[in-house]
Amino acid sequence: MINELRYRSKIVPAFKDRFFTYSIIMIMLKSMLFLSTLHTENSAGISITKMYFSLPPFISQIMMVVILVSFGWLFKGKKRILFYIIIDFIISILLVCDLWYYRTNGNFLSIRFLYNSELFNPMKRNIFAVHPIDILFFIDTLPIALLIKKSDQFINIKRNIKAFFISLVFPLLFISLSHYLIDKVDATKGTMMMFKNSWAPFQTMSNLSPLGYHAFDIYREFEENNRVLLSEKDKNEIKSWFEKKQESIPDNEYKAMFKGKNLIAIQVESLENFVIGQSVEGQEITPNLNKLLNNSFYFSNVYEQNNNGTSSDADLMVNASLFPIREGVTFFRYPYTEYNSLPKLLKDMGYSTISTHAEIGGNWNWAEVHRASLGFETIIDENEYKLEDLIRGDLSDGALFKQFESKFKNIKQPFYSYSVTLSSHGPFNLPEKYKYLKLSKELGGTILGDYFQSIRYVDEQINNYLLQLNKDGLLQNSVVIIYGDHTGVHKFYNDRLKNVKLEGSWWQTDDKKIPFIIYNPSIQGRKIETIGGHVDIMPTVAYMLGVEEEKFKYSAVGKILVKTNKNFTVLNNGKIIGNTYSEEDKENMLKGIKISDMIIKGNYR
Repeated sequence: MINELRYRSKIVPAFKDRFFTYSIIMIMLKSMLFLSTLHTENSAGISITKMYFSLPPFISQIMMVVILVSFGWLFKGKKRILFYIIIDFIISILLVCDLWYYRTNGNFLSIRFLYNSELFNPMKRNIFAVHPIDILFFIDTLPIALLIKKSDQFINIKRNIKAFFISLVFPLLFISLSHYLIDKVDATKGTMMMFKNSWAPFQTMSNLSPLGYHAFDIYREFEENNRVLLSEKDKNEIKSWFEKKQESIPDNEYKAMFKGKNLIAIQVESLENFVIGQSVEGQEITPNLNKLLNNSFYFSNVYEQNNNGTSSDADLMVNASLFPIREGVTFFRYPYTEYNSLPKLLKDMGYSTISTHAEIGGNWNWAEVHRASLGFETIIDENEYKLEDLIRGDLSDGALFKQFESKFKNIKQPFYSYSVTLSSHGPFNLPEKYKYLKLSKELGGTILGDYFQSIRYVDEQINNYLLQLNKDGLLQNSVVIIYGDHTGVHKFYNDRLKNVKLEGSWWQTDDKKIPFIIYNPSIQGRKIETIGGHVDIMPTVAYMLGVEEEKFKYSAVGKILVKTNKNFTVLNNGKIIGNTYSEEDKENMLKGIKISDMIIKGNYR
């Protein structure tokens, strides 16, 4: 008996330390397995090379697991083993559920779903997307069962407060230092990120690991994303701003001129206004858009107003006529704000509404917002398309238009279809077969030459799209709006334009303009030079479709571009473009950015 106790006294510390280490190793391996599956086909395989978006702070990820497992030191005897077993099982369940959700929605589970259920599963899919690989997350069940069988060996284990303190405090200090060096002072020169929200959930997940991702998600929800409770004073300030904004102008020929027609919106990635009507080395850059202008209202002085959300900000401004919030990304921070949006206004007039992006629904969190906040009835992401023609790994614009049109052409009319392109995204490199311009070697090898090629490609696909709409009998009874989500080559690659050698100055100025085109075959072409911005698109289109102005005049910060005396707008940085008629006009326009913040954060309706 004495010998047996001596034997147990020797092995207990070994088992104790070994199981602590074992738990850390197993959770890390499962986390890595999880990351390795995400970017495989149907997220059902394993790819070590696609495990991380970029170089991860790997040691910090280990430290996050150590923090979780450290609480085991507070238990004694069999309770410690039970703690490790429960934690291991919960992590396995969480990873599998995250994987199922990612397969169907391109995003991960979030604490916000607990009290904003309308955000959960925005595309209304079956989330139980089970694959054989899922069983691997429970592969450590057998070793755990053996440990339970030998649990008598752990009876004499005592609490170890010192070990708990060390395994909790040291990792916290290490993670805090890493966060400071990586996120605050950028010691890695942008090669690493930790506690920063990426446009793609996969990147945030790979930077933080599953444990870090969900901890960060909880922090963001309760610290960064808190909804502001508007006081009566705040509500009166918002109401007063809208009252000052109103203009006493009689209705004109544009009112309800498209009433009852389908609305087909095309948001073009990185489309700048300077390419419209221009030629390079004897070739039109946008020959098809140029032809459309003969039957279009072409707004030539519309400016981008995006903030940190870039493309997703355009979704917001065009559909809700509000400036994006000043800090962070609106779609990530306030996905539950309910907007008086264009889809909702048109739905009240009997319209069916459908939207699509050529990417997964989690990117920029667009699917959640389109469903719950903007009010689109049907949401389609790339998971519902055949990925038969890819550009830089994403569905090509040609494939998007072809497949999207086939999905909405038979829905109840009138309808509002909203599509967002991707092929002209930077760095603008296209497969050779899609380079329709014959450029010289001097220009073809530059960022500007690549930009021209990508815009020319999109121009061709828009033409094919319209031809198909016409073939299916939809074009005549539809109004098509085409606009840029933001500027492109000047916005992100201005420094690389300095070395481009091309005659003329038409391509050099970063004027922040995006084209806005309203097309219908029966329109007599007209160029409208009123100065505006993204936020003006929604009220302008709503007015022309016959939505009563009273239904949006006290919620849309933008103006009706065909019914206004205000020939000015404000950029995202607060700069006024155009001539204000009074200091009051100028102050009120600038204050629109603040008012938008209040509306979004306070869920003002």
